[in-house]
Amino acid sequence: MVFGIVIIAMVFASVSKAITRNTFAEETGVSATLAEPHFVTIHDQSKKLTIKTNAVTVGEALDRAGVEILDTDTVEPSRTTLIDFDNFHINVYRSRPVVIIDGKVKKQVMTSSYDPKTIAERANIPVYDGDEIKLVASTDFIETGITTTYKITRNGGQTATIETAIPYTEETREDSTLSQGETKLIQAGEEGRKVIKYSVNFVNGVEVSREQISEEVAKEPVPRITAVGSKKSVPPEWNTCADWARQAGVSENDLYSALTLIYHESGCRVNATNSSSGAYGIPQALPGSKMSSVGADWETNPVTQIKWMAQYVTGRYGGWGQAMSYWWEHHWY
Repeated sequence: MVFGIVIIAMVFASVSKAITRNTFAEETGVSATLAEPHFVTIHDQSKKLTIKTNAVTVGEALDRAGVEILDTDTVEPSRTTLIDFDNFHINVYRSRPVVIIDGKVKKQVMTSSYDPKTIAERANIPVYDGDEIKLVASTDFIETGITTTYKITRNGGQTATIETAIPYTEETREDSTLSQGETKLIQAGEEGRKVIKYSVNFVNGVEVSREQISEEVAKEPVPRITAVGSKKSVPPEWNTCADWARQAGVSENDLYSALTLIYHESGCRVNATNSSSGAYGIPQALPGSKMSSVGADWETNPVTQIKWMAQYVTGRYGGWGQAMSYWWEHHWY
């Protein structure tokens, strides 16, 4: 049955199960500050559930939605993955009993995998190159019940090839278009794969040791890249000056740096005058008449003055950010 789309406020799971923001940050060292809740769709076999949640991780979202996960189930992406973008999808693959027959050895394992070799390895049954693993009908319904059964046929293989995952790395990039505390997923991470081949030593048909003979990367991992906001918000007391700066053509990305420099120089006062040097106006131009190149109203118009200041910092330093960096070092620009 399909649940359909359900948008409800989910009741928190028990404290013992829920992963709080603080706990996650303490255990992983990753900041989990998220500004807004996100829509998350959980796919669980034939069921689909969409929720709006401010859960930090996949595991927390599943707990809040009341979706119980067994240790043998598989969740993609993993339970520790951050939920930091909208229309996030979680896939739950349920485990089932599988029987592996290896000669006189018969093992049952709970697994969500459908790859026979992977299933055998999870049952701690080694698989060698050349071995055949075939699906067979269960011969003992009373013992195994309704299960999938595989039988291994040994063909004397002397090597074993193992495929393992290469974890993807986490990268963060500062983004001046996002406010501090905001994050945005740029690229989803993907695990890589490497293939390792071993030479196996047997004594009386029993493996006693193995030696690695080759290793090859079949697929390079793709890093998970998250943009982290670095744009600082403008204090309310700067709003009037901010409006002037916008009219003068200062971009939102440069606004905080521009206003910081302006307030350090003149407090954003149109008639600010340095009693020692005679520097004048918002940009403390010396002499103030330099600003006439932008407009005849340079003495009284804050927008004209900031336009001139923008031209000056761009020509001399390359932009507002660079000019502000210079000011922090020298206390003048």
